[in-house]
Amino acid sequence: MTVREGNLEPPKRQPLDWRNPQFYDETRLFEELHRVYDVCHGCRRCFNLCNAFPHLFELIDEGPSGELDGVERARYWEVVDQCYLCDMCFMTKCPYVPPHPLNIDFPHLMLRAKGVRFKQSGAPLRDRLLSSTDALGRLAANPVVAQAVNTANRMPAARALLEKMIGVHRSRELPQYASRKFRATAAPRGGKDADNTGACPGKVAVFATCYINCNEPEIGHDLLAVLGHNAIPTVLVDDEVCCGMPKLELGDFDAVARHKERNIPVLAKLARDGHAILSAMPSCTLMFKQELPLMYPDDRDVSAVAEAMYDPFEYLLQRHREGMLKTDFKNELGRVAYHVACHLRVQNMGHKTRDVLSLVPGTEVRMVERCSGHDGTWGVKKEFFETSMKIGRPVFRQMGEAGADYVSSDCAIAGRHICQGIGAQAPTKAHPLTLLRKAYGV
Repeated sequence: MTVREGNLEPPKRQPLDWRNPQFYDETRLFEELHRVYDVCHGCRRCFNLCNAFPHLFELIDEGPSGELDGVERARYWEVVDQCYLCDMCFMTKCPYVPPHPLNIDFPHLMLRAKGVRFKQSGAPLRDRLLSSTDALGRLAANPVVAQAVNTANRMPAARALLEKMIGVHRSRELPQYASRKFRATAAPRGGKDADNTGACPGKVAVFATCYINCNEPEIGHDLLAVLGHNAIPTVLVDDEVCCGMPKLELGDFDAVARHKERNIPVLAKLARDGHAILSAMPSCTLMFKQELPLMYPDDRDVSAVAEAMYDPFEYLLQRHREGMLKTDFKNELGRVAYHVACHLRVQNMGHKTRDVLSLVPGTEVRMVERCSGHDGTWGVKKEFFETSMKIGRPVFRQMGEAGADYVSSDCAIAGRHICQGIGAQAPTKAHPLTLLRKAYGV
């Protein structure tokens, strides 16, 4: 725990007051932006995180006064655009987060600014498309369309056209779409509840997520195989839509509310029936654990879901500590260069993935805790691609030089980004759940 100006309490997020009309008052927003930017200027502790802080400091340093009052208010938006809401400044750097009297929550201030802008002028077509993950999946993840989309995404001419038309950078390696969705082919193991004598729920409900359902269904099948090998009764969430994180990062709070109204009643019933709810995408898990509870602090169903939501390795390690995880591993994994995704770190639960993989004999996990720079759709965009690669360089270097057999990240998007950054010499990319399934030999 970081000592924060004489305050020994851990950082504590405050509810997001997004339903208050004053939240969208631009004058009030700019007053708060000025206050927080000025504190950041005086501190500069976050100079080496994302590009938002270096950009802010450059604006100030290159201004006529060398202070914030020399920066035109219109340029405050440039800092907002550079923030991709990784939350690392709040969790690891800022000494002024609540309960400090200065009450700095930089990511949620950026989120408020994005909400104000969306309320005023909406969002570009590209951003609306990229954040509509359910709609894109329904369109592209089928046998006929998937092959055509995947082929086009590998063609330089098609990518140049895509960049010109909607601003997706031609050099960004994009995820493929699956011809068969995870939810259409998944066969979770049912049966009676497993041993539930400890604190860990003895049955699981899997929230598939848009990405695993439509882009990398094999990760979902790996999770089901691991749960099945451990005789953990498992079901799929009956009905799900996007968790809402892409729309949240766009500032489209009304769309987040619509997703919440679809997901939460279904998930709350599962939570109250005693299921642990697992999501294999850290951003989705974080949405249910943190962001929705901050948006709906008095909603009991949201709270019930947050308490039942687990990262898969958080769940598996808890079962191991209660003596209920099988360790009959058949295959060594060798050396794994493992990247800890930002939205996993924000969950503040330690290094559960590393700890579980380290149970496998003949396995060495070399961990890298630093932002890879991709962040959902941010690193896809033409204007941010080069910056995303620059931010990721230390991660690319550390993981490329690790002499690893595998490159792995809980965030599948970050894993692909890291391999692109390493280049042709990148080790085999494998999700941690894929590695665990390989270790079990199932």
